[in-house]
Amino acid sequence: MNPVLAEAIAAGGGLVRPGEVPRGMLGRAVRAGEVRRLLPGVYADARPANPAPELLHRAALAWAGGRAALSHLTAMDVWGVRGQVAGEPVHLTVPAGAKPRVPAGFAVHQRLGFVPEPPQALHRSGLPVIRLERSLVESWPVLAPADRPEPVIRAVNDRLTTPARLSAALAELPRLAGRAELRTLLDRLAAGCRSMLEIWGHDHVFTGAEMPPMRRQVRIQVGTRRFYLDVYAERERVDFELDGATSHGDPRQREIDLRRDALLATLGILVVRYAHRRLIHEPAEVRREVLAILASRR
Repeated sequence: MNPVLAEAIAAGGGLVRPGEVPRGMLGRAVRAGEVRRLLPGVYADARPANPAPELLHRAALAWAGGRAALSHLTAMDVWGVRGQVAGEPVHLTVPAGAKPRVPAGFAVHQRLGFVPEPPQALHRSGLPVIRLERSLVESWPVLAPADRPEPVIRAVNDRLTTPARLSAALAELPRLAGRAELRTLLDRLAAGCRSMLEIWGHDHVFTGAEMPPMRRQVRIQVGTRRFYLDVYAERERVDFELDGATSHGDPRQREIDLRRDALLATLGILVVRYAHRRLIHEPAEVRREVLAILASRR
């Protein structure tokens, strides 16, 4: 590769544009197979067979000429709550009225009054990206229904955002497809649920006229150890733990659970565990058991 071109690519962090090198140099390099065009007016070294996602993100922003921010599924990838799947397009948000010819492999969304600056967009890893709450909400109808809750739950569990902040972002999009389902998920997260299994338990087992009030994800300190109780009946001092399908049959996890339960017993807290299978397939029976256990502890 021509040293001038190689230096320009290095200076551009792996990217080069026509005005940055002598005229004709890029064309010759493309024909020689040394450089590939990623987007109109944006080129990169051709040697990596598959450009890294971060390079594609920067190429998309360069192509948009400073008017865009990474958004939707791409923003969730940058925020670290969901990795983009191979074959999904790079998503950008631009001001309304811009009508670029969108290349294959990219998705451009227009927003009225958009500017890629705070508070609408933030810089993360050196790239302008739509704020997390808006990215999660806008991505809701883009994902398959089964894949929608997990990034939202993860963002809340990792303390990157809160149900209240997500609700405020949802209020900005009153016509969002699937809005009712997202509203229900945010209500459950606000109530303290932190997994789909806990949401199932909330809806089918641990609520209702006969069920006493219970707290979710209650923090308990035992000496130097800190635990979070899934569903805690404070008056009766019973912790109902909802064990996910992945923990079933894992001897190491079983040993951790036994030690945890023994420490909680020193505080007079009874731990009752329900496996994923029973909660999902026998909710009525589990509910009867819960009520009986609570009655015996009063």
